Amino acid sequence: METRRPIGVSVSPRVECGGGRKKLLEAISRMSQLAGEAGRDKKITRRRMAMDMTWVTDRIAVGGGIWNAGNMDAVARAGITHIIDMQIEFDDTALAEPHGIKVFWNPVDDDFEMKDPEVFERGVDFALAALEENEAKLYVHCAAGVHRAPMMTLALLGVMGWTMEDAMRLIEGRRPVADFADVYVRSVEEFLKVR
Repeated sequence: METRRPIGVSVSPRVECGGGRKKLLEAISRMSQLAGEAGRDKKITRRRMAMDMTWVTDRIAVGGGIWNAGNMDAVARAGITHIIDMQIEFDDTALAEPHGIKVFWNPVDDDFEMKDPEVFERGVDFALAALEENEAKLYVHCAAGVHRAPMMTLALLGVMGWTMEDAMRLIEGRRPVADFADVYVRSVEEFLKVR
């Protein structure tokens, strides 16, 4: 009934390649070649990647991993006061502490298996308590902001009264890389039945 985009090889949260591994490797090789041609005496600077964060409402953002203090600085400058960290790969708590940002680490594997309702219950409870504070802003993230973070955001919006279809349309409309795997959608539906 629902149509889903095919899952491609994700090379970054902002770039998806469907079977384009060869082209990606060629591009990397070409960049290395150009860097070599720039000359050894010239300084080559690496651009720092910006945070991959998408606002789906005026108070809820969804996106990819934070990973380092510089990115956490950017999150704090964006006004984020609370974080739901869905990635199993890294706990943001220590990075957030100097900024006074509250982190709920809710580690979930991106394994395309059904998720237990308690995963959503814990995250939604944290989010709703946070959003009771007038100035609070919530960032829901995983490693790439493609599966787990959109899944948790879908559960949160569902508890807030959104229909599944409208919430998915909103998230995908604001964050085109979001991918709602059928098993994750079913997991959220099961959670909403018992909520």
